[in-house]
Amino acid sequence: MEELILVNENDEQVGTGEKLQVHREGRLHRAFSIFVFDSLGRLLLQKRAESKYHSGGLWSNTCCGHPRPGEAVEAAARRRLREEMNFDCELRLHSSFIYRAELDNDLVEWEYDHILFGAYDGDPAPDELEADDWQWIDMHELRAEVERRPGSFTYWLKAALDHLARSGKDSVERV
Repeated sequence: MEELILVNENDEQVGTGEKLQVHREGRLHRAFSIFVFDSLGRLLLQKRAESKYHSGGLWSNTCCGHPRPGEAVEAAARRRLREEMNFDCELRLHSSFIYRAELDNDLVEWEYDHILFGAYDGDPAPDELEADDWQWIDMHELRAEVERRPGSFTYWLKAALDHLARSGKDSVERV
């Protein structure tokens, strides 16, 4: 049973809760979204495994997850990057934002999402239970694809892209 950190709108811990129950009840919890860029400025995307409990088969940012109780966001992010994509790189906290979305399977994602940027040149070897595919993509091309085919991408990727565009800090130069 995986426990999530429940937070208030200031990212202060107010408790813990079982992962699936937290998503059924739509409770605000701490999360992270990792954006890894290569030396050409391309973002590494993953296509979530069809078998995932929500948003299966959708394209998303490099990796996402939740810190465990007592685990720092940066440490949790590096752990999940190794577990999901089978590589490690230095990650730097970029910014944070809150989003709420109703997902498939009657689940609600309400997250205080910490965005982390990293740099890596190489090909990942994703865990097949986590990701069905991956690709490197230019940010301008990604935005055009999201515009053309919004239903092919996770809600949180689109929300994070909007957040990054508003902040004016969505490029690899800031990694």
